[in-house]
Amino acid sequence: MKADAMADTPPAARATAVEGVVLARALSRRIVAASQPRQRHAHLVDDAQGAQLLMVNGTRLYHLPPELTGQFRAALGSDDPVLLQGLIDSCGLRAEALIDDTPLAAPPLHALSLAIAQKCNLGCTYCYAQQGEFGGKAKSMEEQQAVKAVDLLLSQAAPGAKVNLAFMGGEPLSNRAVLRSVTGYASRQAALRQVDCRFSITTNGTLLRPDDADFFEQHGFAVTVSLDGAAEQHDRLRPFKGGKGSFDSILERIAPLLAMQRRMQVSARVTVTPFNLNLPGTLDLFIGMGFHSVGFSPLLRAANGRAEMGEAELGEMLEAMIACGLAFEQNVLQGRRYPFMNMQNALRELQRGTHRPYPCGAGAGYFGVSADGELSACHRFVGDEQGAMGSLDGGVDRARQAIWLSERHVHQQQPCSDCWARYLCGGGCHHEVLARGRSACDYIRGWLHYTIGAHHRLSQLAPDWFAAPAGKPD
Repeated sequence: MKADAMADTPPAARATAVEGVVLARALSRRIVAASQPRQRHAHLVDDAQGAQLLMVNGTRLYHLPPELTGQFRAALGSDDPVLLQGLIDSCGLRAEALIDDTPLAAPPLHALSLAIAQKCNLGCTYCYAQQGEFGGKAKSMEEQQAVKAVDLLLSQAAPGAKVNLAFMGGEPLSNRAVLRSVTGYASRQAALRQVDCRFSITTNGTLLRPDDADFFEQHGFAVTVSLDGAAEQHDRLRPFKGGKGSFDSILERIAPLLAMQRRMQVSARVTVTPFNLNLPGTLDLFIGMGFHSVGFSPLLRAANGRAEMGEAELGEMLEAMIACGLAFEQNVLQGRRYPFMNMQNALRELQRGTHRPYPCGAGAGYFGVSADGELSACHRFVGDEQGAMGSLDGGVDRARQAIWLSERHVHQQQPCSDCWARYLCGGGCHHEVLARGRSACDYIRGWLHYTIGAHHRLSQLAPDWFAAPAGKPD
């Protein structure tokens, strides 16, 4: 087997934008069928010279010549697992298991998100936070609570460590004074402890002021702006509470940030619903505006059940994501920057050999903090007893955390434990799964299947892309 065998030229390199969408539609149908779980230990992604073999243990990728491709395809299609194991052994691919059934031991705290304002001026129809208030009364975090959160975050950080303090909501800029004061406090305390404290904020963009750009640039914020497409689609999904569209106001207010970003990085995050599925158009629109990156996330769970993505819509989204991915491949091959966040993240995780028993750090080294100082597994579980994890005053509830880490391990999830994608997916967002189950497995596997193929193509035809530091221009 040779990992450097030449791959076929990406079809996107020969396609116009329209042709790319048509091609993505045809590809997605084949990909969904090819990405179905057959054997838990390996997965095959065909290409013109053979196939990419994913060894699930350790997320190891190998390129197979045609003769071995046929043998592995037969073994993966067999009901006899011994056949596959024998082939794996004969090729020298067996390795000690890197993930077992043992739950993760509680790691040091490395990130907190503060629900610094549990209130919002928008009336987004799908908001998991129930229009910012998490099912309760509108409230803001007092400075004393925010300072306690910083002290908790830094108390477990050794010199040289990196930690992240995120500001969430509701709309965090409705509590601008506390946000700014606690950022300054965290910066000073982190410097005294020789800790690298990084800051981020997720905002709807409607309350931004020109001096916010100066502040975020000074402190090197990662700024994520929630935008759900072009004006018509965005205004339908993210109006002001009075019903007026918010798109034009946001564009006016984010302009100073986009113009200034150097230390600051400004990204767009699109929540995908059945009403804004033109992802290629949205991606090009936002890249053209100057965002550092653009990412898409399907709406799988809404507090009121409205605008959630079903099976048919997720199929359409996969087609659109592949079209975006093909455009990414084309732009990389032509030496152009094309900051499609989902593609960048997937390729870099495959390059690193990312393998994990959880989808994220929620309930492990990352917690959400409510305005009242209650700790939760992440920002989505604020006010939700399922994810309660203690308080700033009492600290992390280690007993609850241990149960969480045991029960949420991917080996304890079904049908995850027998899926080839389990160590890349980690079982899916805890909040969405607990509320609605696993409705997006075909979409997730299809996207991973496509990106494995793209990884091989780009590693052969544009290897310099992988050598560039993450977060830097492509």
